[in-house]
Amino acid sequence: MTRIILIGAGKGGKALLELFHEDPTVRIVGVADVNERAGGLVLARDLGLPVTTNYRSLLGHDLADLIIDVTGDPEVGRDIRALKPDRTEVIGGIAARFLWEFIEAKKRTEALQDKYTLVLRELEAYSEGEFIIGNNPKMKELSELIAKVAPTPTTVLIRGESGTGKELVARAIHRHSELRSQPLVTLNCTALPPTLLESELFGYRRGAFTGANTDRIGLFEKANGGTMFLDEIGDMSVETQAKLLRTLQTGEIRAVGDVRTKQVSVRIIAATNRDLEKAIREGKFREDLLYRINTFTITLPPLRERVEDIPILAEYFLQRARAKVNKRVESISPRALDLFRNYGWPGNLRELENIIERAVVLTSSTVIEAEDLPLHVQEDSTASDRRQGFMWAKAQAVGEFEARALSRYLMEANGNISKAATLAHIPRRTFHRLILKHRLSPRHFKARMSRHQ
Repeated sequence: MTRIILIGAGKGGKALLELFHEDPTVRIVGVADVNERAGGLVLARDLGLPVTTNYRSLLGHDLADLIIDVTGDPEVGRDIRALKPDRTEVIGGIAARFLWEFIEAKKRTEALQDKYTLVLRELEAYSEGEFIIGNNPKMKELSELIAKVAPTPTTVLIRGESGTGKELVARAIHRHSELRSQPLVTLNCTALPPTLLESELFGYRRGAFTGANTDRIGLFEKANGGTMFLDEIGDMSVETQAKLLRTLQTGEIRAVGDVRTKQVSVRIIAATNRDLEKAIREGKFREDLLYRINTFTITLPPLRERVEDIPILAEYFLQRARAKVNKRVESISPRALDLFRNYGWPGNLRELENIIERAVVLTSSTVIEAEDLPLHVQEDSTASDRRQGFMWAKAQAVGEFEARALSRYLMEANGNISKAATLAHIPRRTFHRLILKHRLSPRHFKARMSRHQ
């Protein structure tokens, strides 16, 4: 282990101290500066290192293997060389300045890299799609709430069942806020155990726990000046809740294993699918934290309460699935849409998206049919069919038959309506009316046939 004395604890000395303090192969045995309020001297005191305003007191003993002089004073440099032990090396002047400037450049590069990573993550999430409002009155009201709260610095709590699009709402708020030029830092509170969650939020100092070989800044510090989205905050441990509450109240963070605090300014958007009031009664959530994050609440309705939006959402997810799977599937049959409308959607938007992607993979035509959907969706609708009665079920069955038969005739006729009508033994006008009813496009069947020839 190399023992080092730092003489000069201004900007350069502090940068060197921060670097060497993180290195397990280095031990700082003394820090000196004539200014007792120098940044490096203050940091050294916080770290419990020996400090002095008289550098000569560090030179008369064989304390160090290396002395780094960053004072830039030639007289100090000559004094050090005259008083140091013979075996101790000295770096000073241009060499010392190069060293700390190199470190500063490295720190700036790391900060830019962190920001780039966060921006890239935001862009990837943004490319996943916008939050779809639809025609449901509750969703239209929700869009108005987003528009009103987004430009303010107000803390927002988003409530709703799993899969209802809480993170998409958080991103919409951020994109329309004054902080949109800053990255949105996101954290799923269920993804980490309590000890790791705390260090992820607030950072940690070297040696704070086993495996902490270097200092690491937390997400709060990375989000300073921007927005943080805490997903599933209801799953956060009570101990971490207390530390989060202090940060929200004071704007201060303290890394794990550190004695210093830092000031940050971060807008908080939180989300949960839990009943926080019940969690408070059970002692699993702090009431004062709920008051702090519940300044402005947005509640998302489950998909089963916005049935009129299902065709819009289904079409949107179909476009995404088509691009992802790279398969030309143009539409969803009326019967399949009816199944969607009658299904309960316990997984909400996320379940709808996954089912449509699965159907795109399974379908052998350009239309998603009822048979391409999972059995539990079909069975759930069958129970609904029984409740609707015989005539309703008959009409649905006839519609499904018509759509499938028309698709088959169009496929055999290579998309030619006249030829398909002849094959079906019905007038061309009637055939044309039926394909309009079922939203079938002859050109899709032409394209499909040409690919198989």
